[in-house]
Amino acid sequence: MRLGVMIGAERGDMARKVAKLVSDIQWAESAGLDTAWMPQVPNDFDCLTMVALMAAHTTRIELGTAVVPLQAQHPIALARQALSVHAMASGRLALGVGPSHHWIVRDMLGLPYDKPAAYTRDYLEVLDAALAGPGDVDVENASFTVHNPTVLAAETPLPVLVAALGPVMLQIAGERADGTVLWMADEKAIGEHIAPKITKAASEAGRPAPRIVAGIPVCLCATSEIDAAKERANRILAEAETSPNYQRLLDRGDARNVGDLCAAGDMEHILARFKQFADAGVTDLSVRLLPIGDTRDELVASKYRTREVIAELAKAVQ
Repeated sequence: MRLGVMIGAERGDMARKVAKLVSDIQWAESAGLDTAWMPQVPNDFDCLTMVALMAAHTTRIELGTAVVPLQAQHPIALARQALSVHAMASGRLALGVGPSHHWIVRDMLGLPYDKPAAYTRDYLEVLDAALAGPGDVDVENASFTVHNPTVLAAETPLPVLVAALGPVMLQIAGERADGTVLWMADEKAIGEHIAPKITKAASEAGRPAPRIVAGIPVCLCATSEIDAAKERANRILAEAETSPNYQRLLDRGDARNVGDLCAAGDMEHILARFKQFADAGVTDLSVRLLPIGDTRDELVASKYRTREVIAELAKAVQ
């Protein structure tokens, strides 16, 4: 299992965010992590722009998006942007995409969210054709009528990962993509629901075994602080309360909230939790650093302690 870190989700002073992104990715590469994943927070930096920035300050680490909402731009525009960033990153982009959630697409953007799975399948048909360039992209389906020439092409493979939680989306991800990017999925949900379905779909489509990227919060802390870490996770990361997609996924596992997903405790406890995810079929773990403390100085110190342990664990989970 490859170990990576989520970068860019933390709120803070926007004037200093660029320097912080650069500092965080330089740490991730120097620590030996395999990947870094940039989420697309609705009111924050563009995640593909973050990848381009981080690519300029690194040489090895894979840089992924987790994830680009499909409804926000035309597939030709996304292909053009992704191929450009992939070239700037010397072939290190992993393009994570997904149909997002009703509260973002419908309530915030004012766009339809009636058949997200069908829309995703149609979108991927156009995106795949555009990423396979150069040449003419000629695709007509229920959502798109595209006749667009392109001169862009990827010199090295550009993996596309699809956020997939339910059976239909897992089928699409297995058939049409290189894997899936997850959030709010525990070991049981992955081992009994996600991994079997996406792997079967990929095999039946004649595709390689898919990547399964699971995002979880991680906090290095004393045993007496584990409950506080879980409470903080529930307070600042509780998307499940407003996302039926996540609620349905939680129903397939043992976790009842994001706090239950949190790997909190000492180094041995965190490593044991990582190994449980690997045994469930996870190929890539994306760590969301979760500092705890009552003051800013305590939060910063907690973050750095957790980072040191993650760097050590990167060697142990290979």
